[in-house]
Amino acid sequence: MTHVTRIRRRPWEELNPWENSTLNPSVKPVASVGCGEVVEVETWDAFGGAVKPGQTRQQALERGIKVPSNPVTGPIFIEGAEPGDTLVVEILDIELPERGATTISPGFGGLEGWLNLMTPKTKISEIKDGAVHYVTDKGTTVKVDVDPFIGTIGVSPRSEAINTLTPGTHGGNMDCSDVRPGNRLMLPVYQRGALFGLGDVHAVQGDGEVCGSAIEVPAVVRLRFEVLRGKAIAWPRVESDAEIMTVCSARPLEDAARLAYRELTRWMVEDYGWERDDAYMFLSIAAKARIAQIVDPLYTAVAKLPKKYLKR
Repeated sequence: MTHVTRIRRRPWEELNPWENSTLNPSVKPVASVGCGEVVEVETWDAFGGAVKPGQTRQQALERGIKVPSNPVTGPIFIEGAEPGDTLVVEILDIELPERGATTISPGFGGLEGWLNLMTPKTKISEIKDGAVHYVTDKGTTVKVDVDPFIGTIGVSPRSEAINTLTPGTHGGNMDCSDVRPGNRLMLPVYQRGALFGLGDVHAVQGDGEVCGSAIEVPAVVRLRFEVLRGKAIAWPRVESDAEIMTVCSARPLEDAARLAYRELTRWMVEDYGWERDDAYMFLSIAAKARIAQIVDPLYTAVAKLPKKYLKR
């Protein structure tokens, strides 16, 4: 029987903005795990548990209750990971709770100022029978199949703490729905042990996460780690059985897309033997793209190519 290490989330009253709302080289690891070891990580939702039935995010704030911002569980020290390596995170499973929350927060969201100045709003949706049961303002229940993934996942940056709302080369709040069970996420390593953290799991999310939140849930995530020693990458990568994907973040959104396509071109050259311009032309024929999110401090785009085209 495979041994599974369980990493507990910090109790709500102990959540620390410096330690739990940043990916940070200065924070002491909460656990150390080896390559090949199966790990179960408990995570809080993006609100740190403050939003629940009978309490909206706005009510929590008005009551003076602490509403953590995108807390992560970590940092987790990955044995054998050194600067210049690539950390491979195999996502094995995500265990969902019975409900999740979606909010509108004034000043935040993809259409803030485009529709009007948003007013605070929170909805709690049941999760059962493999679906999210979303109740509209008119009382109609709309079922959406669950498709869980990890919204915020990354390693410690090179030299500074970066808040967990911000994506970047280190990963972070990419809100990329391809970071799901069955896929492998690759991250550049900047610190000894990588100092890995994750949270902000979504039961399901539309591309763009346009209102600023999805079905936000606490979760238990099952992972396995591998280290590619001496292999350096510039941006996060995702690999599924069928596709390779690059995940890049910037503003404006077109810069994120350009970065993602450039990184996909480099991946084709480095690992699959393509000539650069040939890869560039082929992506113009066969690649696909996804808008992961347009609400965070940097926007995130994903460029994809089916593996069937990459055989040497």
